Amino acid sequence: MTQFFTTSDGTRLAFSDQGAGLPLLCLPGLIRTMADFDYLIPHLPLLRLIRMDYRGRGASQWTGAASYTVPQEGKDALELLDHLGVAKAAILGTSRGGLIGMMLAAVAHDRLLGLCLNDVGPEIHRPGLERIFDYVGRNPAARTHAELAARLPRNMPGFANVPDSRWLDEAVKHYTKTPDGLQITYDPALRQAFLAAFEGPAVDLWPLWEATAGLPVALIRGANSDLLTQACADEMARRRPGMIFASVPDRAHIPFLDEPEAVAALRAFVAACA
Repeated sequence: MTQFFTTSDGTRLAFSDQGAGLPLLCLPGLIRTMADFDYLIPHLPLLRLIRMDYRGRGASQWTGAASYTVPQEGKDALELLDHLGVAKAAILGTSRGGLIGMMLAAVAHDRLLGLCLNDVGPEIHRPGLERIFDYVGRNPAARTHAELAARLPRNMPGFANVPDSRWLDEAVKHYTKTPDGLQITYDPALRQAFLAAFEGPAVDLWPLWEATAGLPVALIRGANSDLLTQACADEMARRRPGMIFASVPDRAHIPFLDEPEAVAALRAFVAACA
C-alpha cells in the first residue's frame, strides 16, 4: 500500500513499507517508480522491503528540475529511513538508484548494511547514456499499452527471450493511458535536470565505490548492457574482493531482477547483510 511522508523541505513523497526483518531500501531507476521492484518481491527471503518514488516521479510531488539531483534524492532516502525509525538499511539500487547508493556509502556510511547495484557502476558507458538522452522526458508515440508493448522488443536492443506479457507489464507500469495517448509517469522537467548533470567534464565516481569498504557489496549486470561494461564490472570486483556478482544473459540495461541469476545474487547479498 502506498503511503506518504513529508521531507524537511515540505515535499510530499510516496513510499511503501512491507514485511519485517532486515530492512532493504530499494531505489529505482531514473524515470522509474517503486514498481521497478514488483517482479522481485515473490523471490525475496523474509525481510522488510522499503520502496520510494523520488520527487517528481510516480505518486510523489513535483518540485522542479533544480531539485532532481542525486544528492537531493539521497537526502530524501535518508529522511525516509528517519521517518520509519530505521537506523541502518541494506540498499538495492537500480541504475540511478545505484548512483544514489554509492553516494550514501560515502556521506552516510554508518546508515548502510550493504549495497547491491543493478546494472550501474562508477563508469557510465557513453552509448547507454546517449540512449537515455533520446527518450527521457518524452511521451511515447504509441497511444495504447498494447501498441507500446509490441514496439518495446525493437526499442530495447540486447533483450531476448522476454515473453510478450512482460513487455505489456512494463508498458502498464511505466506509462499512463490518457485520452491523448500514453503519458510518462514523471515530471517532464526531469529531462532538463538529467541533461544538465552530464554537462562539462566527467566526474570520477570511483571514490564512491571505494567508500563501500567494509560493507557487503553485490553487482548485477545485464550481459548485453550498454551502460555498464564488463571491464568496469571487473575493475569493481578487483577493488572490492568478495563482491557478489551476477551476469544476467539476454538482458541489457536493466535486468528485471526476477531472473534466476539476479535472484541468486540478491539472496546471497541479503544473507551477507544479515
